[in-house]
Amino acid sequence: MSEHPTVTAVDALAAELLDEAAAHRARRTARTLVSGNSLRATLIAMLAEAELAEHDSPAAGTVHVLGGEVLLRTPSRQWELTEGDIVALPPERHSVHALTDATMLLTVALH
Repeated sequence: MSEHPTVTAVDALAAELLDEAAAHRARRTARTLVSGNSLRATLIAMLAEAELAEHDSPAAGTVHVLGGEVLLRTPSRQWELTEGDIVALPPERHSVHALTDATMLLTVALH
């Protein structure tokens, strides 16, 4: 028997995660929505001024801003992303800074 996919109401969960972020010292929270051998999708909520510190980039991935505004930074460039924007992750170390309360869907291709 095949496994049925789990359906997630992303907008409702994003609002819930923004509420949860207020209770965290880092002012952010995340929930993995899809996890398999080749793909992972994570919903991230960040309150204004929260930051994901500089970290290595996966081999392939995208960030889709579902709400709010964020700043994606590398050592040499930065992109201001707003609701509806999607971008391939740069192939270098990067950080994300929330300019407003924001939600993003991070999708990563796994090895």
